[in-house]
Order: sequence, then C-alpha cells, then structure tokens
Amino acid sequence: MNMNDAPLLSEDKGLTIAGKTYRSRLLVGSGKYKDLDETRAATVASGAEIITVAIRRVNIGQDPNAPSLLDAVPPSEFTILPNTAGCYNAADAVYTLQLARELLGGHKLVKLEVLGDEKTLFPNMPETLKAAETLVKDGFDVMVYCSDDPIQARMLEDLGVAAVMPLASLIGSGMGILNPWNLSLIIEQARVPVLVDAGVGTASDAAIAMELGCDGVLMNTAIAGARDPIRMAHAMKLAVEAGREAFLAGRIPRKFAASPSSPMAGRVA
Repeated sequence: MNMNDAPLLSEDKGLTIAGKTYRSRLLVGSGKYKDLDETRAATVASGAEIITVAIRRVNIGQDPNAPSLLDAVPPSEFTILPNTAGCYNAADAVYTLQLARELLGGHKLVKLEVLGDEKTLFPNMPETLKAAETLVKDGFDVMVYCSDDPIQARMLEDLGVAAVMPLASLIGSGMGILNPWNLSLIIEQARVPVLVDAGVGTASDAAIAMELGCDGVLMNTAIAGARDPIRMAHAMKLAVEAGREAFLAGRIPRKFAASPSSPMAGRVA
C-alpha cells in the first residue's frame, strides 16, 4: 500500500464543556509567573484556550489602578475560568464566583475549589458539594476540583456540574498521578468530562493522565515553576496531544510473557 493511501486516523472532535468545544485539552493557570508578559507567552506556547484566574489573588478589574490580567490574556482570545482558590467554605466560594460573574459581564463557566486546610490544600468535599449545588441552581456551569473518590465524583455529577476535576496529587507537589486506579474508576462511570487537576510535575504526568482516558488536564505550577516556563508550556501541549492520541489508538495489553515483533510462523528458514 502506498503511504498516501493509508487510512486517516479518526479526528479528535475536541473537548466539549458546557456546550462549547475546545481544540486544546490542556487548561492552564495564570499564577506564579514573574510578570504578565511571561504569563501571556507561556499561555500561547501551551496552546490552551481556557485559562484559570484566582479571583481573590489576581486583578481582572477589581482595581482599576493596577495592571489587569485581562490585558495579557483578553477574553477575546481565551476563555477565562474564574476559580475560588483560597476559599475554605461554601459561602466564600459562592460569593467569589458571583463577584466574578459581575466583573466578567455575566460569565457562567467557573471552577469551584473549596479547600480543607492550608497545609495539604486537599478539597473539603462536604463544603464543595454544598457550594456546587448552590452554584448550579444559580445558573453557573461549574467545573469542580475534587478528591479522587468515585462516589464523590458521582455525587457532583448528580448535582449537575459541567466537569469533575480530581486531583492527581497535592496542589503544586509535582508528584504526578499517585492513584491511577481511582482515576480510572471515575472515568469509567463519568457522564461529564473528567480533567486531572493538581499534582502534574512534568510532561510524562500529563501524557499518562490522557492515556488513562482523562478528557483534559489543568496545571499551573508545573509550567510557571519550571526553569523555562515557555518551553515547558510547549512540552505540556505536546504531551497532552500525544497522550490523547495514544488513548485513541489503544495500547497493547500488559502481559507477563515475551512476544516477538517478527512472528516465527511463515519464516523462510
């Protein structure tokens, strides 16, 4: 067969969240960069179309006298994803996202995270569930940072969230995916997109998440904290794409026996 006649791979139709489809399955954060120029350069290098913004920590118009993140990553180019980083109860999280909706002219797509403590930054799931229920009823499209517990993920889905975002490991730890089995259980049952959020340290972590069947990956520290953030952003772009292609291609099964690449049957001598 001529190489030009080989069948084309089925096209990845993209990541659909709350009715909108994105080409990129990599979502990035906007914190920890040295300045807004580096924030923009890394975001562009990542190919990401969705960028998260910590409303309590980043100026997007609250202070008209200070530089705004939206000057570097304007909503005309990127989907801004307000998040509730720094919130430790449902009431604060709900208020923060209602403020974001006002600042962004009625914006509905948000990321909810309600933390349990300052040491682990692990999600407080009872408060997360409470906030998610309130926000969904208030008309928000809610993407939720959560534990890698398939039961909790199912409860969030039943509330009507737009996506579940289980952590791979602790926020900013760079430890990668510590419990692939739990992630697989969440993916297997999910009716909404599943995105790994927190713990990615390098490109191979992102590729593994995608090979497991995750719909996307969100990261910040792994890029912003790298020695060369812009190069790492590009590496993460390639890793997410490669992991997705490998998942669609279907890996060979693991087995405790060798299997020759060149079959013995039909050999000449």
